[in-house]
Amino acid sequence: MGKDVEWKSFFEDNHRYADLINGIGCGGMQVVKDTDLTEADTASKKKRRDLLRKVAFGMNFVIIGIENQDEMDYGLPLRNMHYDVINYQKQMAKIRKEVRANAKGLEPGEYMYGFKKESKLRPLVTFVLYTGKEEWEGPKHLHDMLNFTNVPDKLKEMVPDYKINVIDVRKFENTEVFHTDVRQVFDFIRCSEDKKKLVKLVENDVYYTQMDEEAFDVVTKYANAKELIKAKEYLPEGGKRNVCKAIKDLMDDSRAEGRAEGREEGREEGREEGREEGREQGIEQGVLQAKQTLVINMLKENEPIDKICRIVECDEEFVKQVQSIM
Repeated sequence: MGKDVEWKSFFEDNHRYADLINGIGCGGMQVVKDTDLTEADTASKKKRRDLLRKVAFGMNFVIIGIENQDEMDYGLPLRNMHYDVINYQKQMAKIRKEVRANAKGLEPGEYMYGFKKESKLRPLVTFVLYTGKEEWEGPKHLHDMLNFTNVPDKLKEMVPDYKINVIDVRKFENTEVFHTDVRQVFDFIRCSEDKKKLVKLVENDVYYTQMDEEAFDVVTKYANAKELIKAKEYLPEGGKRNVCKAIKDLMDDSRAEGRAEGREEGREEGREEGREEGREQGIEQGVLQAKQTLVINMLKENEPIDKICRIVECDEEFVKQVQSIM
């Protein structure tokens, strides 16, 4: 949910929306133009899609939605199917109203159900942009969620299925199908966990020196770098952002932090070793003093040297050294 706002702002631009449709849904062919897109109502009583557009194909149109998915959702086919059902029901309600408003010549069943023989619903497609760090392992079909244990294959085939279209952005390498900065945003997210790849990416594409604000806001969420946030703070509203410089600064800071951490770790190790050595020396000194005191007391009592050595657990030389300083 944390990145939904940025993705919505990014794809509010119909050039990008059309580019995504062409790249994902049309194999990179330039079929859809930005002027073919119109707003579609995303609201319902219970659910709301992230983004939805009516896309014209000649005299027909298809409803195409975009959903951002950061986390693994093992129930996603059912959730997306619910979105689609809500939309189809809204279409059905509109058709039913129109059919009954012009009831002349209708067959009984057409009037009763408000759907004529030639009535058609508009197709609906949803692109799920999955940006999680783990490879998508959730179900892509409703059948993947159903327990078919001991169910005959013939009967299984009769259970309606539902397929979702998951685009794993971090695994998507064929970004040449895009002709807008959708390509740079996808590339950035794919490389965001590898700083070396990220530096190479931004250095080899001039776009990263002058990113649009909406694109910059999306990649900032995935870079998790304070340098990118600062780059926006000091630029005017709507200005271009130089993510290339920010990433280089990030690398420089990371290297500097690494060196500083290394020096601090070295100093701390030295301090700890010193403290440990001091503790050991203090213990040894205390034991030595205790032995000396015991030897002195026993010598004053004229105890024999062999007895002193046995009780104090020392050698004769130690006793003689103590005796010499009394």
